[in-house]
Amino acid sequence: MKNIKRYYTLCAEPGDVYNALTNQQMLEIWTGENALMEPVPDTEFSLWNGAITGMNIEFEKNKKIVQQWYFEDQNEASVVTLLLHPYKKGTSVELNHTNIPDEAFENISTGWDEDYFDALKELFI
Repeated sequence: MKNIKRYYTLCAEPGDVYNALTNQQMLEIWTGENALMEPVPDTEFSLWNGAITGMNIEFEKNKKIVQQWYFEDQNEASVVTLLLHPYKKGTSVELNHTNIPDEAFENISTGWDEDYFDALKELFI
């Protein structure tokens, strides 16, 4: 199992970033795929037409999102924590993703950079 800790900056206020990450319609706009999301703990979510699925664990409006991501044949929870911090003229996002299966690590690592945060940066240009 591997972990990722990264920081990303976005040219948008924390409230706008939080909305883009938790509002189903906004998720579908910037991903270009179907999504299922309700910013309520203990609800399941799905992103990129089901390519990413899991359980919402915790929300702190405009500040924090915690999710458990599902991987096949995994005994330990893979947990994603996104912390949103005001930063100059935008938001600094702190990503912590723990317990990533070794065989999924490269795909997940690249996905965070290219699919997730590059798409969010494009949304806020």
